[in-house]
Amino acid sequence: MIPVELVGVRVEVPANTPMVLLREQDGRHRLLPIYIGSPEASAIHYAIEGIEPPRPFTHDLFLTTIEELGATLDKIVVTEMRDRTFFAELHLSTEAGDKVLSARPSDAIALAARCGAPLYAGEELLDEHGQEQPDEPEEDASEIIDEFKDFLESVDPEDFV
Repeated sequence: MIPVELVGVRVEVPANTPMVLLREQDGRHRLLPIYIGSPEASAIHYAIEGIEPPRPFTHDLFLTTIEELGATLDKIVVTEMRDRTFFAELHLSTEAGDKVLSARPSDAIALAARCGAPLYAGEELLDEHGQEQPDEPEEDASEIIDEFKDFLESVDPEDFV
């Protein structure tokens, strides 16, 4: 397992497809882009920005449930890509012992963004799907956030039918 960090959520142009971007913390600092759905992109973005919803979102509810059951979320591991689909695991500590639950990476990352659980990626996954960072300077983070906000304001549920 290789430690990765959440770089952020961005919208891939011209398809207007949201993605989450993870970066290898040490070594080559490879990037791992994962395409995700708009609701999950919003959930991750809200957590990164520290936006508190008036009522708990699903990820907030799940974290509260974990805590109320006396468990802790120790780490998130993006494990593999199979048939163009990424897979992840939630690693929990409970009174009954350690538990590992399968999860979509977008949901797992949304949970980690809320509670600060560390993120990891499988070594083989990064070797096969990690991308070297471009030499050109990346967009300013505020530009990326503005672009995503524009996407959120213009998206229509009919776009996904």
